[in-house]
Amino acid sequence: MKTSGLAELEAVLAVARHRSFRAAASELSVSTSALSHAIAALEARIGVRLFNRTTRSVSLSEAGAQFVQNVAPALTTIRDALTQAGSFRDTPSGTLRINTSVGAAHQVMPVFIAFLQRYPDMKLDIVTEGRLIDIVVEGFDAGIRLLETVPQDMIAVPFGDRQRFAVVGSPAYFARHKPPRTPADLARHRCIRSRMPGGSIYQWEFARHGEAVRIDGDGALMLDEPGLMLAAARAGLGLAYLTEWNVAADLASGTLVRVLEDWTPPLDGLCLYYSGRRHAPAGLRALTELIRDYADAKRKPVARKKKARDV
Repeated sequence: MKTSGLAELEAVLAVARHRSFRAAASELSVSTSALSHAIAALEARIGVRLFNRTTRSVSLSEAGAQFVQNVAPALTTIRDALTQAGSFRDTPSGTLRINTSVGAAHQVMPVFIAFLQRYPDMKLDIVTEGRLIDIVVEGFDAGIRLLETVPQDMIAVPFGDRQRFAVVGSPAYFARHKPPRTPADLARHRCIRSRMPGGSIYQWEFARHGEAVRIDGDGALMLDEPGLMLAAARAGLGLAYLTEWNVAADLASGTLVRVLEDWTPPLDGLCLYYSGRRHAPAGLRALTELIRDYADAKRKPVARKKKARDV
């Protein structure tokens, strides 16, 4: 790892963000030992310890916290200047860091593939996690989430269809339990509960004719990942509350049955979002345009082929 100039400062900020040399090294595509030596060399040169290290944790020292506070804004300004200069290239290049959820990443993957095929000088670093973060503070260029979760000060580019949640159970489960007709009926059912990334329990949301209801159902199983909830529902362990995208194949094949459909209205779909306070790099602008094109293409009606009797 080069140990001079911006590389050292980027190294300090990466370790400060992750509180981990291993995670920071992964982000910077360097070895952990190289990163550690670079930080140690900088500390030796300025005569101050920036990080307190133990075998189990890494934390900023008082001097390190002040150093990061002073350096971060300046480095952001330098990055923006480099980005603006690079935007004059005919072909976008560099790396885009995007934060999203696992489910959203699966849905947007066709666009990511098309983007890399169109712009071979670009790289995508996609980080999937359930928790919602401040993409600017965490060092991401953009995020992809449901529109309703995006902060108001972000620029949002809608992508894909509106989405709905679905309450589903297996045929074997409904052979033993009468299907619920209203959300209140869920009190007599076993629900596969969902734990949010922050630790809270997700309440199932319903609405019909202006009436909104939140339900925290009872059940023997609590999970934090949609794929596991889907497997549990297929096994007949209870009812699951998942997006239509997650359960579409099972509903089509009959391995799961949907209930309370009239209580789950559509929600705004996914969007790409990014800060409007910083200059958007050429690569991000190119990805934004591709997402807009993809969304427009999905909205256009498909021309029906003429049949012999139509001629």
